[in-house]
Amino acid sequence: MTAIDAELALLRVCLGLTMAAHGYAKLVRGGRIPGTARWFDSIGMRPGKVQAWLAAGTELGAGVLLALGLLTPFAAAAFVSLMAVAAWTVHRGHGFFITGNGWEYNLILAVGAVSVAIGGAGRFSLDWAILGHNVFDGWGGFALSVVLGLAAAAALLGACYRPVREPEAAR
Repeated sequence: MTAIDAELALLRVCLGLTMAAHGYAKLVRGGRIPGTARWFDSIGMRPGKVQAWLAAGTELGAGVLLALGLLTPFAAAAFVSLMAVAAWTVHRGHGFFITGNGWEYNLILAVGAVSVAIGGAGRFSLDWAILGHNVFDGWGGFALSVVLGLAAAAALLGACYRPVREPEAAR
């Protein structure tokens, strides 16, 4: 065990539990899935109910996988996809800083997850416990997490993002 293994575990658990908490909240807090579905419809992600379940499940699942260090580059790809969709649909028109509803937070979660994919899950992970090594770390982890994540985001946006446009007279 090295300090890097401890660092990777700390970063993985922090990022993973943060993402999992967002998925959990969509399931059990506030408006739950029906409220989340209405919100997804309002931002143009259709159908809202499917998007609510997809987002909640992906956030919860990817968060737990990253926290445990299991299938780490795939969990990181899910983070990239989730955060790219969120940044595009909700935050892109608001600048960088989260205090103005910008995309800063999305960037931190995505880059943090990619960083873990590059470094590998480390020795304190299920990847290491099961296989005895990291899964697709280094450039493989980078490529897998970024390419797969951005491809999934582009596919989802292409298939489901249908924002309501204001009529010309209202602008």
